[in-house]
Amino acid sequence: MEITKKVYQLPPLRYGYGDLAPFLTEEQLTIHHTKHHAAYVAGANAALDKLEKARKEGVDADQKAIAKELSFNVGGYMLHKKFWENLAPAGKAGGSPGGRLGDELNKEFGSFERFKKEFTQVATSVEGSGWAALTYCMGVERPMIMQIEKHNVNVNPGHKILMVLDVWEHAYDLDYKNLRPKYVEAFWNNVNWDDVQKKFEEIVKK
Repeated sequence: MEITKKVYQLPPLRYGYGDLAPFLTEEQLTIHHTKHHAAYVAGANAALDKLEKARKEGVDADQKAIAKELSFNVGGYMLHKKFWENLAPAGKAGGSPGGRLGDELNKEFGSFERFKKEFTQVATSVEGSGWAALTYCMGVERPMIMQIEKHNVNVNPGHKILMVLDVWEHAYDLDYKNLRPKYVEAFWNNVNWDDVQKKFEEIVKK
């Protein structure tokens, strides 16, 4: 009997397409989720299909090219999934985190405002397309900020991602044109710290 293997699927949002305004308009979020994120899902599954076909037919595949496709598209799939989870409507988001996460950020950066400043600098200075990420390094057990190029370059091994900000132009071009700093500034009003805190607690428990 042939075993049906799981494939990547576009995750639903926890809110409506218009619920993140004015940070993201309904048009911006709809296109980002249903077109761009969906494209990475399709790309990851297409790479899996190439592997399955080659294995069934007993032929060699271009493993280097497929591995590269998987890395890029799975990275896009996973980072977008976290990005949507990290956001919430303004009335349920923003401010600063409390609890152990807030304590860890204060201990590492000196204050939440210092963390926010450094994260903003990382996000606005990504060359071309990429992400800014708040991570927790399992090696030294400290929160850190990671700058990711594309979806898969400069990703630090052993760093668990807690929060991400997409700074590809397609994430903000309709609403902010080429003004990335304004987009990054507006992001802070919609950070779902409850989700970030939950991800942090799950990691430190392990």
